Order: sequence, then structure tokens, then C-alpha cells
Amino acid sequence: MLSQSLSHTWKRYRTLQTHRISALPVVILMPHSACNCRCVMCDIWKDNKNLKQLTEQDISGLLTSLKQFGTKQVVMSGGEALLNQNFFGLCEILKKAGIKVTLLTTGLSIKAHAEQLLKWVNDIIVSLDGDQQLHDAIRNIPGAFHKLKDGVQYIQSINPNYRITARTVIHRLNFWNWASIIHQAKLMGIDQISFLPADVSSHAFNRQMAWEEPRQNEILLSERELPELQEIIRRIITAQREDFDSGFIAESPEKIQDIYNYYAAFYGLNPFPYKKCNAPWVSTVIEADGSVRPCFFHEVMGNIRDASLTDILNSEEAINFRKTLDMSTNATCVKCVCSLNLPPRMNPAAGI
Repeated sequence: MLSQSLSHTWKRYRTLQTHRISALPVVILMPHSACNCRCVMCDIWKDNKNLKQLTEQDISGLLTSLKQFGTKQVVMSGGEALLNQNFFGLCEILKKAGIKVTLLTTGLSIKAHAEQLLKWVNDIIVSLDGDQQLHDAIRNIPGAFHKLKDGVQYIQSINPNYRITARTVIHRLNFWNWASIIHQAKLMGIDQISFLPADVSSHAFNRQMAWEEPRQNEILLSERELPELQEIIRRIITAQREDFDSGFIAESPEKIQDIYNYYAAFYGLNPFPYKKCNAPWVSTVIEADGSVRPCFFHEVMGNIRDASLTDILNSEEAINFRKTLDMSTNATCVKCVCSLNLPPRMNPAAGI
């Protein structure tokens, strides 16, 4: 085991040095293209009628590449991954290959699938947008908060040690509810909560074109709201010190401050926050139709139904993309809200 670990670490160093993928710790899969929420900050649900999904054949076909790259973790994202009727069949293939499975979910149906989740999924990350009234309004689903809460607490009643964390996108509609979000996560029994700003400028999340006014301004804080955001962040950093120290809030106070800096940058008040990210070198995203991206926000570079993942990631085009990518100047990277940085010796789960 030690020799395997050292070999994997060496391959991760080689990947960073040569831009040719030798090790790929994390793979993000989108098993299903549709979603069971209608969130105001996401357009995925608008394409629900054009359903696409990964199959067991797709996942089995990936195994050769995943084993070659020593993949440690697969993150099931979406859309809502649990809408794939063969979702647990996909998980079974991965788990039997020794790969950890993490599920990103709206949480609406985790109670109904609790037993299988406990068997085939290692941990869950749920989306939490506010207290009951606000969460339901942002998700555009009546009762969404209670379904999420009931699911979390039901799973914990079966296995109190099962890890369930939450992720919250902070934006114009919920920034004022921030302290309540933290409180509700604790009451719900969440193990940890993470915060990030809203992506309002990319083509991700099924946007056919990047948002422009007035659509962007539904989510982007206005300049006059920035002082209130700064004051809320100041209070959180002061009042929730124990939550930062314990790790219940995943980010550092400095990272929380960067949420203000991100929104302020749209008005030229400061640069966009610097992000140390190596996502294209340590991970890849495979969408429900088999399309492969270096991360959520960059362009498609191939399809697993046309070529192996190994050939796609190590094509001349893909290698050149990584070799020439300057994150300090690339327009997509500069405004990115969701960076991933995995140093070669870092456990993959710690960076998700």
C-alpha cells in the first residue's frame, strides 16, 4: 500500500510538471441532465425535457482509465444524480473498483433512498439556500426544506456517523439570511457547511449564453448592497469564531471575506480574488451525454462515447490547453467561483 501511495504521489507531481495526465485523483460525473428543483441561480432545470444520462456501460467503459489514473474519488453531480434510475448500479461499479463515491444532491429524495445511499455512497453534500421559507422560494419547490431536513435526519437516525455536509451559494436573494443558514444547518444535524458566491458570468449550468442584465442582476448583489454584505460578513467572522475553529464552517475567515471581494470586483472596487487552482490537472468533469471538460467552466474537449478518457485527457489539444492556461489572466478562471486545489500529497476528499 505504501508503494502504491508513493507511486500515485509521484505521478501527480509528473502530471503537474509535464501537463500529461498520469494520475487523476478526482472525477466528477453528471449521471443525469435533469434536476428536481427550479433554482433561480441555475438554468439546468430549463432543459429537463431533453434528458441525457450516463449508463452502466459508460461507467464500465471508464474503469480502465480510472484504474490507470489511480482515481480515488468520484463525485456524482448534476442535475440531480438520483434521477438516474440506474444511479446505484453506477455506484456499485465504482465502489467494487475501490473508488469512493460522493453525492452532490438537492436532498429532496435522500430519505426515499436512504438505505441504498448508506450502502453505495460514502458521503453526501446537500444544497442549503436559507431558512425554510427562503430555501423553498429559491428552489421554487414547496416543502423542499422539510424534505431535505427529514432526509438528513432520517439517514443520521440509521447511522449517526454518516457524513453529510452542506454547500450554500451566497447571492443577492439570501446574503442577509446568512447567519440563519448556519443556524439551520446545525439544527438539521449537518456536519459541516461551505459557502461560495454565485456564478453569474459563465456558460455553466446549462446557460446557452452568459447571463446579461437584467437576468444577472437578479442574483448579483448591487453596489449599494455591498456595505450590508460586508457588515454581515464582519458579524459572522466575529460571532461564529468557534465554528471556524472547529471546521464546522469549511472556509477560513479570509475565504469568507473573498465572497465580498468577488461581488465588489464587478464594480471595479477591487480585483477578483486570487484562486490557487489545479483542477484541470487533478480532475475532470464528465457530463450526462459523455462530454468531457477540464472543469465545470471550460470548453468540452471530447466525449467518452467516442474515445477513451485517457486519450481525451492526453490529446495534443488537452495537453496544450493545460500547458498554456494562465489562470491569472484567463477570463473564465479570473471570475471562477469554484476552484479546486489538490497538492500531490493531499487527500482528494479534503479538496472537494
